[in-house]
Amino acid sequence: MKRYLSLDIGDATIGIAVSDLLGLTAQGVETIRRTELSADLDRLAQLVQEYEPTGFVAGLPRHMNGDEGERCDIVRAFMAEVAERFPSVAIHYWDERLSTVAAARALIAADVSRKKRRKVIDKMAAVYILQGFLDRQQHLK
Repeated sequence: MKRYLSLDIGDATIGIAVSDLLGLTAQGVETIRRTELSADLDRLAQLVQEYEPTGFVAGLPRHMNGDEGERCDIVRAFMAEVAERFPSVAIHYWDERLSTVAAARALIAADVSRKKRRKVIDKMAAVYILQGFLDRQQHLK
């Protein structure tokens, strides 16, 4: 059984999603409000203890032409800290282009208010990132 935790890493928040034990579906968990690195990693440690993931899936915010920019460097630097803290959990990256746009469209289609969307958008983006990764894993089997 493989379980994954997905991270949509931003400056102010980290959206978190988790897969089911079969690795088929992604569900939103929470949005971590970022304060300092140690606090972010401590909250992540609690989630690792609770869900026991075999892998992290970090959204990589590439430019629309596929190039990596400064945001990708920031994500990779954060994930280097995560890898150091959780050496037994594999790190995967997933192209997250338009994941936040897709999440916003889904929430708008569900008639979620702007105020509520702001609270859950990062968590929903993490769900889109993880579901894309899981679908690809199934396709590769």
